[in-house]
Amino acid sequence: MDKKLLYNHQKLNVTLNRLAFELVENYGDFSEAAIVGLQPRGVLPARIIKDKIENIIQKNVLYGELDITFYRDDYRTSSKQLTASPIHIPFSIEGLKIILIDDVLYTGRSIRSAMDALVDFGRPDKVELCVLIDRIHHRENPISADYIGKAIDTRGREQTVQVDWEENNYKVWLKTHE
Repeated sequence: MDKKLLYNHQKLNVTLNRLAFELVENYGDFSEAAIVGLQPRGVLPARIIKDKIENIIQKNVLYGELDITFYRDDYRTSSKQLTASPIHIPFSIEGLKIILIDDVLYTGRSIRSAMDALVDFGRPDKVELCVLIDRIHHRENPISADYIGKAIDTRGREQTVQVDWEENNYKVWLKTHE
């Protein structure tokens, strides 16, 4: 297996800062917007971006975490035992602009599932997507990100993107499988 570093900690932190500033540029004081991190891998980047936004605007931002385990189209066909993570959306999403945050956008199936799950909590005014890595090809659903850390072209299932969230040493790798 070949492994290429896409982001070291410093570069990823700069990207997370940029994404936070882009969201502030579009949503101002976040009085009509909320951030929702997708369980499990979108939660940490969502928390980091939320914290950065709160430091910029000097006020709390509505924040939730959404698990999509039972909304996935492959839920009943999986041979492994699936374990759901807690869902924590302590506010009404009715009429809010929701920014979904995940680590990697690939086929679009997780995001489609997230939108299905989200409507169980109400009808948002708008839903946007923020991802660290957009694997720009191989979509199975017509989904695109509104805020992108880095767009990369990958060779389908031969390659994967791995995001490591070790404390104070974040990294993103592109792995090529033989």
